[in-house]
Amino acid sequence: MPIINRISAYADDLTAWRRHLHQHPELGFECHETAAFVAERLREFGVDEIHEGIATSGVVAVINGKGDGPVIGLRADMDALPMQEMTGLEHASRHADKMHACGHDGHTVMLLGAARYLAETRNFAGKVALIFQPAEEEGGGGGVMCDEGVMERFDIAQVYALHTVPDLEFGSFATNSGYLMAAVDDFDIVITGDGGHGAYPHQTSDPVAAALQLGQAIQTIVSRNVPALDHVVVSLTSIQTGTAHNIIPAGAELGGTVRTFRGEMRDRMQTRLQEICDGVAAAMNVNVRLKYQRNYPATKNSPEQADFAAGVAREIAGTDRVSTDAQPEMGAEDFAYMLERRPGAYLFLGQGDGPHLHHPTFDFNDDVAPVGASFFATLVERAQPVA
Repeated sequence: MPIINRISAYADDLTAWRRHLHQHPELGFECHETAAFVAERLREFGVDEIHEGIATSGVVAVINGKGDGPVIGLRADMDALPMQEMTGLEHASRHADKMHACGHDGHTVMLLGAARYLAETRNFAGKVALIFQPAEEEGGGGGVMCDEGVMERFDIAQVYALHTVPDLEFGSFATNSGYLMAAVDDFDIVITGDGGHGAYPHQTSDPVAAALQLGQAIQTIVSRNVPALDHVVVSLTSIQTGTAHNIIPAGAELGGTVRTFRGEMRDRMQTRLQEICDGVAAAMNVNVRLKYQRNYPATKNSPEQADFAAGVAREIAGTDRVSTDAQPEMGAEDFAYMLERRPGAYLFLGQGDGPHLHHPTFDFNDDVAPVGASFFATLVERAQPVA
């Protein structure tokens, strides 16, 4: 595997940085210590510009290449998850109920490794904008950074990101030239009835019976309203009601998630949920209120940029270790907001067997950091070669 020799030479630094970040996880937009660590490293590398405090704690750094040219964006997410770590490692999280269980500590370090190399060599034209983003897991930090104008402010022409994953061969890449991850929406349904004694249900408007009807009807949305070859998930994940066996409660609440790819299907799911709520309300003589929250859009790669990125990945990993027909996944990713604003691509990088993402025993494989850093650096050099 032709990892860039210079990047390989500071692999120990990458490991030390990553394990420091792993010990000090931060959540959401409050990635201030992580951002300060990133900015300190970037200053040591001698990057040309460092812009802090974007989307609360995001950082954008600019490295000038040799001669005129466009600006290419590289993004890494910095935030952790609200969960207790159970790895037992020496570098385990020092903060209760906070853990880097999705590899964002590794993503940050891979981009730092590329930044160090690019600042040293500058063997590219134009500029590279390094985007260190908070709040990927929750809050849509990528969208907030876009809303605050990072694409326009730094004149970014195209943008790329990596996500390391277990259960994909170490050092191999996977992507496609279209939809890679789904849009994610959430729904909450509040049922208000007229409770009473469990022995006298005829004196009530029973929200529990209405909740059961809703639950059954929601399960038919995909099977009866979605073409068989489309990809949609509607999952009812919570039902809350009742306090005692002999009391019919006055209310009930349901919640769940919707995953789609096409905008037309996203609209249809929201419409169908509303129709079901209205129908059950009329049939069961209760009030039913639907709150439908649209969250991250679908992650859709640009075909030209995806093909280009796959070619770079082949340089790093070899032709037989790069898949360009990855199946779309129903998980979501807020890099989608950046891909809505600019052409680009998102790729998975295998870190080998191990606990899956968001598991309390997950840990980033430090050996893969030089691979990701080499990919980012090579991507810039190939996209914007010096004349």
